[in-house]
Amino acid sequence: MERQKTKLEKGMFIISIDIDVGNKILGSINGGKNDSNVNDYLSEYIVGKIEQMALPLFVDLFEKFSVPATFAVRGQLLDVDTSALKLLLDSSVRHDIGGHGYTHQSFQNLSPEEAENELDAISAGMKKIGVIPRSFIFPRNGVAHLNLLEKYGYKCYRNGGNFLLDSMNIRKRSELYEICPSLFLDKSATPLFLEKIVEVAVEKRAPLHFWFHLWNFGTTKESVQRCINRVFFPLLSFANEKADDHMLTIETMLSAASKIESGLSYGKEH
Repeated sequence: MERQKTKLEKGMFIISIDIDVGNKILGSINGGKNDSNVNDYLSEYIVGKIEQMALPLFVDLFEKFSVPATFAVRGQLLDVDTSALKLLLDSSVRHDIGGHGYTHQSFQNLSPEEAENELDAISAGMKKIGVIPRSFIFPRNGVAHLNLLEKYGYKCYRNGGNFLLDSMNIRKRSELYEICPSLFLDKSATPLFLEKIVEVAVEKRAPLHFWFHLWNFGTTKESVQRCINRVFFPLLSFANEKADDHMLTIETMLSAASKIESGLSYGKEH
């Protein structure tokens, strides 16, 4: 059976970012008890320390290019420190702030009651700083309990696809929009290859969805900045050129779903 493909008026360029811990304080509080749910090799403390250092660098990057992104935040971070959320809210770019679980446990391993407790805690924490999350990225990419996402007002989520399967697609799932991931980015990415993928999205008038973690590009400020300069500066510059030529729109997960829902992108499935 042929899979449905999203056909747009022009290509879409989407970036989503997982914030798995957020800072070293949260990693310390959990005392290693949640390490295996976050990373196979690094402790929560180390992941949080890297993310705390890397987030301002990426916020600055996106401001330089006026590119919005979806930042999916682990809800438990808000009980410890809200500075990461305030950094995103104070940015000159309007980012999409979504949920990434509360304790960063795979939803596939949670009962309906446990999953609802996680979503309720995320909503309560974000409400304190005036955010209503509408995008969701499942911890460990374990998609489950979609009915509860609807209940808590989410509009879209990132599924567990990959480059070879449904890599440029947005589908309606009941009342939710499934934003398929196209390509995972890390420090091995090359600008020339990424530009060619952008050109494919332009040619096919399809949604192109890059995603990554803040800890994928090194453990020091210098190494992360070098990767940003080498990979992201040319990528975002190229995407902006295509947008200026009216061949591409730059979206968040939420804005992509909203445009297709409203028909502004002429989303059709064949």
